Amino acid sequence: MPLLIRNARILTLAIGARTRHGKELGELGLIPQGDVLITDDKITAVGPKIEAPVEAEVIDAQGRVLMPGFIDCHTHACWAGDRLNEWEQKLRGVPYTEILKTGGGIHATVQAVRAATKKQLAAHLKSRLDAMLRDGTTTVEIKSGYGLQTEDELKMLRAIVRAGNEWAGTIVPTALLGHAFEGDLDEYARMVVKEMLPAVAKEFPAITVDAFCETGAWSVEACVRLLEKASKHHTVRVHADQFNSLGMTPEAIRLNARSVDHLEASTKNDLLLLAKARTIGVIMPATGFQTDGRYAKAGFFVDAGGAVALASNCNPGTAPTHSLPFVIALAVRFCGLTPAEAITAATVNAAAVLGLSDRGTIAVGQRADLILLCYKDERQLAYELGGNPVASVICGGRVVGQATAGTA
Repeated sequence: MPLLIRNARILTLAIGARTRHGKELGELGLIPQGDVLITDDKITAVGPKIEAPVEAEVIDAQGRVLMPGFIDCHTHACWAGDRLNEWEQKLRGVPYTEILKTGGGIHATVQAVRAATKKQLAAHLKSRLDAMLRDGTTTVEIKSGYGLQTEDELKMLRAIVRAGNEWAGTIVPTALLGHAFEGDLDEYARMVVKEMLPAVAKEFPAITVDAFCETGAWSVEACVRLLEKASKHHTVRVHADQFNSLGMTPEAIRLNARSVDHLEASTKNDLLLLAKARTIGVIMPATGFQTDGRYAKAGFFVDAGGAVALASNCNPGTAPTHSLPFVIALAVRFCGLTPAEAITAATVNAAAVLGLSDRGTIAVGQRADLILLCYKDERQLAYELGGNPVASVICGGRVVGQATAGTA
């Protein structure tokens, strides 16, 4: 049955290039009052006034904002166990290095993931995906990286695919093969390149490969070794400059990485180099909010002509949130983005990070992943804190969630 959404304030985001750089991020492609027609799972008409087919279901938006569904392009949403004890220790002032010595931190999650079955991991993930969908996220990237052994990494990726098959939205798995490590880093990295990467590539031949470059994690040299090998057959991404600028951002650009993610500790030179490159910068302000109060200088990056995307980094340690509306609010307050730039970063540019050209905009032929807000002014997405601003979620052309909130 066709679906017609009437009388909406439509943010089409359908002008300009697929990846928005610099001032382009502020262009929302606004139709102040218009209609959108959906047939099956595709948008078939967009304009000021559309005649409803006789059999169409009609939703009157009453002037509220209609926009593309959020796309969360960086998450670690597949895990088992929790890190509540560690968080409480941190609140009491216990240093993270001490927590690691007692088996906490990422290694606690690794042990919990290894102990869980694929079915259990998928069930945990599915509950988080459902929460994301209620808050307007219709496409989610999900990384492995808590297995650290070949079979456990494969188990995570299988669980991610299984949960995605049971979810209304779209999941995009990523093989985070360079995350933490066990034993000697050089020996572990050789194992990943020689054993883990070929095993993952055999079962998931089109998967993106990622690595985390940071003090205490993978070195620049280890990341480059892995990503140079992976880039022969896979898209590559990298976590860089979360706590320290170690020189990974220039290497990522040289490797033609799809994105560099974090950027909290990036130097101005790092950001200027990235702004001139095809590589997209992904910022995740919930991480700074949860950890050390540091935020990426996204406003500076955009002013320099950079392409920025916005993600939750949903994980049990440094970003325990699934809410992109909350992340948008943080990005505007602490990273220097305008509300319009943050909306673009969480939709069309996030889609570009994942290599998806069929979503992130409202245009004929695009996948019908849309959200109807409770508001008549999109700036309230960034203005309000907490709560769910989404009145209705349309995913693949179907209404999959409706809130009881009224208009504002």
